[in-house]
Amino acid sequence: MLYSPVLKLDSPDATLERVGGKGASLARLAAAGLPVPPGFHITTHAYRRFVSENRLAGAIVSAALQVQTDDDASFERVSRRIQSLFAQGTIPRNLADVIRQWYGELGADNPAVAVRSSATAEDLPEMSFAGQQETFLNVRGDEHVLAAVKRCWASLWTARAKGSTPKMSVSPSWCNNSCRRMQQAFSSPRIRSRVRATR
Repeated sequence: MLYSPVLKLDSPDATLERVGGKGASLARLAAAGLPVPPGFHITTHAYRRFVSENRLAGAIVSAALQVQTDDDASFERVSRRIQSLFAQGTIPRNLADVIRQWYGELGADNPAVAVRSSATAEDLPEMSFAGQQETFLNVRGDEHVLAAVKRCWASLWTARAKGSTPKMSVSPSWCNNSCRRMQQAFSSPRIRSRVRATR
């Protein structure tokens, strides 16, 4: 079965397994016709492809095995190592082109977007890992969007995120992103998303 690396925000294929907890919630809201800002999902298939084509799986596993659950410093060391692997990786050209195309369809003149992580082991009925992975706001330009996507993928392996999973007996999961057009509210000096249900 072929899986798309990018899905429409309201796609019926935007399941927990493909777009994570946050993404699946957004898909349901959008499909119900609620006022969700326009955007799209970058799926777990895209993450897996990035890991595969950059040959990161073995290095990630090797680094992760160095974690000692009773030593917080080991989480930090391993996290820095894995973060560097993702930073050095390259998003495959045709995948990057697809993301650029979808981003361009959000509007002209490099619209500001939020690039948000959405892991498949978050916002579950039994437990929640909300806030463990990264979100990047006010991202403009396709190259900055692509960089934020990589940083979201890498944030699955931060010390904060991985520090919780062994204690909760949750296996490392695949991470994806939802990229949404930012709705700007100037009631304060900072720019905020107006769709609070997604965070």
